[in-house]
Amino acid sequence: MSSPEIASLSWGQMKVKGCSTTYKDCKVWPGGSRMWDWRETGTNHSPGVQPADLEEVVKKGVKTVVIGRGMSEALQVPASTVDYLKKNGIDVVVLQTEKAVAEYNALAAQGVKVGGVFHSTC
Repeated sequence: MSSPEIASLSWGQMKVKGCSTTYKDCKVWPGGSRMWDWRETGTNHSPGVQPADLEEVVKKGVKTVVIGRGMSEALQVPASTVDYLKKNGIDVVVLQTEKAVAEYNALAAQGVKVGGVFHSTC
């Protein structure tokens, strides 16, 4: 199964190819996507993305995870989260969301088993 292309990104809105839902924040993985609801794990801009936010994506067998920190990079990514991914043998890329989406789409187009979490506002 291939990772779905992120078809569009604008402030507060993301569309994933093959999905009719418009997301504010989303998780993507080979074969699927869904809304990323920060309330599920108590995530806030600080301390930021938690390992619990990524467990679902990791379980999909990804080799790389791309994290989009927001348009103004307000969303933090603590070292413990990066360490969690690396300990699971997963490459991690952390970028401003527009750059993160471009990187994710490039990896997906190359057939990499890539997943990601993306914040589309601040």
